Amino acid sequence: MSFPLFIALRYLRSSRNRGFTSFITGIAIVGVMLGVAALIVTLSILDGFEKTITESLISFTSHMQVVAFQGHLLKNPENAMQKIKSRFPEVREIAPFVSREAMIRSEVDNEGVLIKGIDPTNDLSPIRHRLVAGAYDLSERIDGLQGIIIGKRLAEKLETKQGDKLLVFALQGTSLSLGQTRIIQFEVRGIYETGMAEFDESYVYVNIKSAQRLFQAGQSVSGFDVLVTDLSKLEELTRAIPEYMEYPYFARSMQQMHRNLFTWVELQKKPVPIILGLIVIVATVNIIGTLLMMVMEKTKEIGVLRTLGARKAVINRIFLLQGLLIGIVGTVLGNAFAYLLCWLELQYQFFSLPSDIYYMTHAPIELSVWNFLLVSSIALAMCLISSFLPSRIASKLDPMVTLRFA
Repeated sequence: MSFPLFIALRYLRSSRNRGFTSFITGIAIVGVMLGVAALIVTLSILDGFEKTITESLISFTSHMQVVAFQGHLLKNPENAMQKIKSRFPEVREIAPFVSREAMIRSEVDNEGVLIKGIDPTNDLSPIRHRLVAGAYDLSERIDGLQGIIIGKRLAEKLETKQGDKLLVFALQGTSLSLGQTRIIQFEVRGIYETGMAEFDESYVYVNIKSAQRLFQAGQSVSGFDVLVTDLSKLEELTRAIPEYMEYPYFARSMQQMHRNLFTWVELQKKPVPIILGLIVIVATVNIIGTLLMMVMEKTKEIGVLRTLGARKAVINRIFLLQGLLIGIVGTVLGNAFAYLLCWLELQYQFFSLPSDIYYMTHAPIELSVWNFLLVSSIALAMCLISSFLPSRIASKLDPMVTLRFA
């Protein structure tokens, strides 16, 4: 152990009848710990919001949708999918869908919904993994009622459970006038929950053939859900696919379809630099105050060290190491405290959120090693920088004056 480090460790410990500086050192360490923990938890929650919202949106809209202008239907879907996949290798998966507004009615109530007809053998949505009741069964049946999967909030509004019958009224179709409607009865085979109220109470899923019959679409589709291999090329593909397929094809990325949600997530991240700045200022003031008080208390010891031959650089290094040690201990404790808080929230979900506002049922946490490294690096750097002023003052003390008046 080097001489400056040995002295720095001794100075951080309280000597007899001098517990005040040790108490102040503890306060400084706690200040760094709380600042580090607060920032890590904040960044983890913000990353969790972004990841949860993105995954939930992808489960309904995929990375991109290829549709027609003005909501028209697209003919020859098999041919169109083959052309897109052969021309754009970045397209990982593509699936057709039929989507229209409709009215759904149970024995007690009715609601406006968005019917999405999907092919169960080529379904990109993870609805099958979000079921809370029933089974993922949208297979086409020759005899009996066709199946429908609805959201939990919609099921609560309609007072419907698995096995109940629902009537679906088509509000528009390719050959229906405004005064006409088409009605098909479905059987509830599954109930899903995503935690996003807007979707859980609006989106219902049926077999694509059932949707084509309901809206009299023939073999046409409303569009295609697309998953890509590289999200960094998503915007480029959004422009390239319509150019290649020509009118009436039109593409929308998930950011374009839900711009308000992604803007909201970005807005949540904007105060982070302000929070970081405030935490850094508090930690800096704490460490500067702690070291200055330590310099005042150790004035006699500094004079003795200088008299024994310790150079200014050694004194300077002692107090720099003290500030760094405070930062290291506070940062390690802050990382441990932040991890504990995040782990507890992930396991027990203490903080619930209204899903109709936040699009999720509990506070999301995304643990990222980069958040821990970023905050720790900044905290240690600021602790070291804040130690320069007290260490410089200590190194400039005149040993004769300190010994005379100590």
